[in-house]
Amino acid sequence: MGKGFCNSCIRSYSAIPASNTIAHHAQVAWKRMARASVLNGKTHLPINRIAQAVSLGLSRSYIVVPGIFTLMCGTQIAWAQATPEADIFQPRNTLYMRAEDSHLFLTTLILSAFECVFLLLRALYLAVLFTPSIVMAPFADSFGPQFRKLWLQVVHQTLERAGPAFIKWGQWAATRPDLFPRDLCTELSKLHTQAPEHSFAYTKKTIEKAFGRKISEIFDDFEEEPVASGSIAQVHRASLRSRYRGRQIKPMLVAVKVRHPGVGESIKRDFEIINIVAKISTYIPALNWLRLDESVQQFAVFMMSQVDLAREAAHLSRFIYNFRRWKDVSFPKPVYPLVHPAVLVETFEHGESVSHYVDELEGNDRIKSALAHIGTHALLKMLLVDNFVHADMHPGNILVRVARSKRSSKKLFKTKPHVIFLDVGMTAELSKNDRINLLEFFKAVARRDGRTAAECTLRLSKKQNCPNPEAFIQEVKESFDFWGTPEGDVVHPAECMQHLLEQVRRHRVNVDGNVCTVMVTVLVLEGWQRKLDPDYDVMHTLQTLLLKADWAKSLSYTIEGLMAP
Repeated sequence: MGKGFCNSCIRSYSAIPASNTIAHHAQVAWKRMARASVLNGKTHLPINRIAQAVSLGLSRSYIVVPGIFTLMCGTQIAWAQATPEADIFQPRNTLYMRAEDSHLFLTTLILSAFECVFLLLRALYLAVLFTPSIVMAPFADSFGPQFRKLWLQVVHQTLERAGPAFIKWGQWAATRPDLFPRDLCTELSKLHTQAPEHSFAYTKKTIEKAFGRKISEIFDDFEEEPVASGSIAQVHRASLRSRYRGRQIKPMLVAVKVRHPGVGESIKRDFEIINIVAKISTYIPALNWLRLDESVQQFAVFMMSQVDLAREAAHLSRFIYNFRRWKDVSFPKPVYPLVHPAVLVETFEHGESVSHYVDELEGNDRIKSALAHIGTHALLKMLLVDNFVHADMHPGNILVRVARSKRSSKKLFKTKPHVIFLDVGMTAELSKNDRINLLEFFKAVARRDGRTAAECTLRLSKKQNCPNPEAFIQEVKESFDFWGTPEGDVVHPAECMQHLLEQVRRHRVNVDGNVCTVMVTVLVLEGWQRKLDPDYDVMHTLQTLLLKADWAKSLSYTIEGLMAP
C-alpha cells in the first residue's frame, strides 16, 4: 500500500508540467518528500500543501503579484492532482484549478484597472477636444451665417482629430438628415478619411501573421508605399505569386488592404465612451426622441462592417453574384483564401473616379449619359430586386473604365463605359415591411401625394415617437399641394424628398437607420446623375417602374433586360 501510494503521489504531481528550472527543482523536492513521508509511515499534510502551492505558484505564474497571490491561496485552499485511491488528497482539480483561477482573476483585475485608467484619460481628452464645438452649438443660429459656418468647420476638424471612430460616426451621421440639419450633414459628408500611414514592417508582420506564410511566398512583387491610406486601413499594390512554377503566366495584380495597428482597440474604447453618452441621453427629456441608444447600436453594426475586412469580402462576393450577368458593372473580386479580418487581398481595378466625369471633363455627353443610366439601373436593381444596397455610393467609391480600341475611331465612339463599385463595407438591407413602406413612399413622392408620403414616413420606424403626427401630415400635405401647382412644378422630386427629410427632423419623426440610409443613397446618386446628364431623371425612372401594376413580377426582367448582355 505504501509503495502504491508513493507511486500515485509521484505520478499525480508529474502531470503538472515544469515551465522553468525552479519549478523542476520544486517537483524533485516534492517527490523526495512524498517518498520520505510514505517510508516513515507519516503524512505531513500542511507541509504537502505548502510544497504543492510553492510548485504551482512558481510554475504557473508569470507576474510577480499574481504569483504571490497564487502561493498564498494555494497554502490555504488548494490541493494537488491525485488518483482516486489516494485517500489523503482532495479530488483531482482543486489545487490546480483554484491556483490558475486566482492567477487569472488577479491578472484580469490588474489589466482592467489599467484599461479603466486609459478610458478615463481618453474621455478627458475628448471632453477637452469637443468643448469648443459644444459651447458654440447653442449660438450657431444666433450670430449670423458666418458664425454658423465657422461652427460647422470646428465640428468637422474636431471629428477629424478625434480619431477613426468619430470620423466614421461623422460619415454615418451625414446619412441621417432625419436627425441632423442639412448643412451639418453636407459638412460631415466632406470628412476626409486620410490617415497617417503605418510602417511597412507592420504591414509585413500583419500579413505573415494572418496567412501563416512569409510575404515573399505569397507575392512576387509588393509595393512598400501604400496607394491610399484611410482611417481604418491602407492599400498596397502587389503581384500575386503564380501557383505554377516555370509557366509563363501574366502576373495577377492585386490590392492588399491592411488594417491600421490598434484600430480595433481604439474604436472599441471610443465606442464605449459614445455608448455611455448615449445611455445618459435617455435620461434627458430634450434628447429622448433621438433614441441615441438605438442609433449607437446601428452605428456599431456599421463600424463592424468597416473594421472587419472579412465581412467586406463577403459583401463583395454577394454583389458579384447579384451582378453576374451584367457586362457594364463589376466589383473587385476577393482572392480566397487570402482573406482575414485584418487583411483583404482583392483584384486591383484600374479606372478613373466618376468625379472626373462629373466635375472636370467637358463634352463626352454620350459617355456621361451612359454613366447616368448604368448607375441608376444598378441602384434600382440593388434596391428593388436584390434588397442589398451599396450604402456608400459617393463618387470616390466609383471607378469608370472606358475601353480603348485601336481598330477604328468609329468603334471607340460606340464603346460603353464600365462602372466598378469599390468599398462595399457599408450596406443596407430592408425588412419586408420596410421595403413595402419605402416603395410606397417613393410612389407618393413621384405622384406628389403629400398625405400618403407623410403616412408612409410615419410607418418607417418600428417605434414611432412623433409628438404630433397630425401636424406633420398636414405640413407635408401643404408642401406637396404647392409642388403640384404650375408654380411648384419646377421643383425637382429629389428636392421635395430633401425638404420632407427636413420636416421629419423638425417634427421629431423617427426613421429606422437602414431605411434612411437607402433614401440618402438615392439622393446622393441622383445628385451626381443630374450633373452627368441633366435631362435624365432618376426619380422619373423610379416612378415609371413603380407605378406599373405588375412591377413586382416584371421588374427583375425589365432591369436585367436593360443592362444584362
